[in-house]
Amino acid sequence: MSQEVRVRFAPSPTGHLHIGGARSALFNYLFARNQKGKFIVRIEDTDQARNVETATEKLMESLKWLGIEWDESVDLGGPHAPYQSMERLDIYNKHVEQLLSEGKAYHCYMTEEELEKEREQQRSRGETPKYSGRDRHLTDEQKRAYEAEGRKPVVRFLVPESQEIVVDDAVRGKVTFESEGIGDFVIVRQDGIPTYNFAVVIDDQLMGISHVIRGEEHLSNAPRQVLLFEAFGWSTPKFAHASLILNEDRQKMSKRDESIIQFVEQYRDLGYLPEAIVNFISLLGWSPGGEEEILTKDQLIEQFSLDRVIKAPAVFDTQKLAWMNNQYMKEADEDRVVWLALPHLVKAGRLPEFMSEKQKQWAYDLIVLHQEKMSYGAEIVELTELFFRDEIDYNEEAKEILAEEQVPEVLAAFKNKLNELDSFTADEVKKSLKAVQKETGHKGKKLFMPVRVAVSGQMHGPDLPQTIALLGKSVVTKRLENLL
Repeated sequence: MSQEVRVRFAPSPTGHLHIGGARSALFNYLFARNQKGKFIVRIEDTDQARNVETATEKLMESLKWLGIEWDESVDLGGPHAPYQSMERLDIYNKHVEQLLSEGKAYHCYMTEEELEKEREQQRSRGETPKYSGRDRHLTDEQKRAYEAEGRKPVVRFLVPESQEIVVDDAVRGKVTFESEGIGDFVIVRQDGIPTYNFAVVIDDQLMGISHVIRGEEHLSNAPRQVLLFEAFGWSTPKFAHASLILNEDRQKMSKRDESIIQFVEQYRDLGYLPEAIVNFISLLGWSPGGEEEILTKDQLIEQFSLDRVIKAPAVFDTQKLAWMNNQYMKEADEDRVVWLALPHLVKAGRLPEFMSEKQKQWAYDLIVLHQEKMSYGAEIVELTELFFRDEIDYNEEAKEILAEEQVPEVLAAFKNKLNELDSFTADEVKKSLKAVQKETGHKGKKLFMPVRVAVSGQMHGPDLPQTIALLGKSVVTKRLENLL
């Protein structure tokens, strides 16, 4: 094993970057940076049937958006190029031939129908289905006979009998598996392309990977990979299997689960901040040293260690993510928040795609007014609904406020003050409210609550003078007149 810390994220290009994959990438990245090591992004594209043409680019874009930087990959190159499995077939073939020549692997000619029949028989006997080893010791004559039938063989790894396989895991300690429960597994398919478990071992060894950090769902792959490392006489990297990520019902998160947005690209498109996403997913199965939960990337790098990766499943709490992103939105530069939110108002048809300078300024002020409340960019559409509707449907609670005896006097005085204004700005509106207070003697909730409810239909909201100024003189006076 390499003395230098070298870790990798090795996704298959089958779709968008999933939250689980993003966490694996992040843990590897943070560990590498903490240990002054190297982080490699490798593309495992041996499963040709599932590969999606643009997936690699989208995966890399999502990692870049999150701020996860790599040292070697398909785009940067590096000393162990190529970093894409299908460009490394010659390397794999050489190692397959080595195992075949040493009697540690063999050709298997069983058809899928024969394998399924075998599995059914095992299940009927109450056994765990596994390959029986029928073709372990075929003669050359038997092989030629199968090939004459048109059968194409796979290559299977010969699993040693009665062997205890130990996976030394930084999170789970020593995890043992019995070789009897595995069965000789396929390392090269009929089309000559190696399987994931074989390719990943060869790549990890030749690229000097010191630690394999990934999700718990890969733990079942670990014994097969350990056997392959041992078959070549190589040292096994240090494994670390992070906990499962559960949904809010504490069920294993499925990609078909629509209760949770699961892909990084979707969060980007909704107007989340990447640093908030990084902060949130870093806490899915890892615990920082103190009580503080809002952590910058530099703080995460400084604090990250494998001994604080926890075994217990992590629950994906959507409300916590919204809260955390809101903390970042509050602190973000106004221009950045507007850039995140404005496209959603345009997409919803609330604003034209091409705006005058006056419209742009109005939109800018509207978004900034709601920055404190915004959990993510797309939420601006819901938050600003009252600015884009002609009439207000007052609920029962609002009607109770408007039924108070002082309300007609307050609203009439306020309407008169607004009509006197030449400049309809937040400052002038604020002065008008103070003038109404002086004129009527009503103040506090008796003054401000009826005005807020009358113009917005809401009991609570952002700064009232700013809200009234952005609604505009004609809209506000019309709403007051309708009530009066």
